[in-house]
Amino acid sequence: MKLLIPIDGSSSANRAVEHVIASAAWLKDAPQVFLLNVQWKLASGNVKMFINQETINDYYREQGLEALSAARGQLDAAGLAYTYHISVGTPAEAIVQYAQEQRVDQIVMSAHGQGMLATLLLGSVAGKVVNLAPVPVLLIK
Repeated sequence: MKLLIPIDGSSSANRAVEHVIASAAWLKDAPQVFLLNVQWKLASGNVKMFINQETINDYYREQGLEALSAARGQLDAAGLAYTYHISVGTPAEAIVQYAQEQRVDQIVMSAHGQGMLATLLLGSVAGKVVNLAPVPVLLIK
């Protein structure tokens, strides 16, 4: 079974990882776990006049690895193999696109992300994923 866990660095997202670890014992074979962090694309235009693309890419990578570190630690401690990816774009769309590219069987994600203000301003990423995903989405509180 292929499982995608979107990770934004929040404690809520790490609960989704905990759920997958606990559920792995129920499965006949260990799941194939994919961790995904999506970085919001930095404003373009004049930014690139002052900062080169390599520096921007390094920033995405650094922020993504920081967000993924706790989840990776949890999976390492549990002995579950995983792959991770850092994407850039709009979170819900990037999550669904990656799920399709990897042909995952299920997306396991937090029902709540980084904060209520972001949810009010941007809408619920989880809600958008539920509406867009062609595979089952398990929301963890």
